[in-house]
Amino acid sequence: MVQTTPFLLVLFLALGAHSLSAKKCYLSGTWVNDLGSNMTIRAVNANGVFAGSYHTAVSATSNEIKVSPLQGAQQKGPNQKGQPTFGFTVNWSFSDSITVFTGQCFVDDDGKEVLRTMWLLRSRVENIKSDWKATR
Repeated sequence: MVQTTPFLLVLFLALGAHSLSAKKCYLSGTWVNDLGSNMTIRAVNANGVFAGSYHTAVSATSNEIKVSPLQGAQQKGPNQKGQPTFGFTVNWSFSDSITVFTGQCFVDDDGKEVLRTMWLLRSRVENIKSDWKATR
């Protein structure tokens, strides 16, 4: 009698392994951070370019906070594994400053998409002698 159990197990493992590949993280959509700021990224095009809007919940200015435009790019290429690196710029509509963000989109152990970013904010200053205090 031929034993089919080992063959079926091997077949099951071979077919099931395909579904264990890394989950993809998609930038497009609405994102909210732990401070309550929210960002909307419209569709990422075939070249990785995207646009959207950012509404910050925090500001160092006394001006009324307004929704501000953002533009960015996601890394596209043959080595992309589904958790892309990206960068974008926010041109604040309510102040004389601009912020650049860089980061990566992850899928955590619970299947939730998470953005991890770092940023630099550049404020306008009156002259070159004040340059030292213009970037945070």
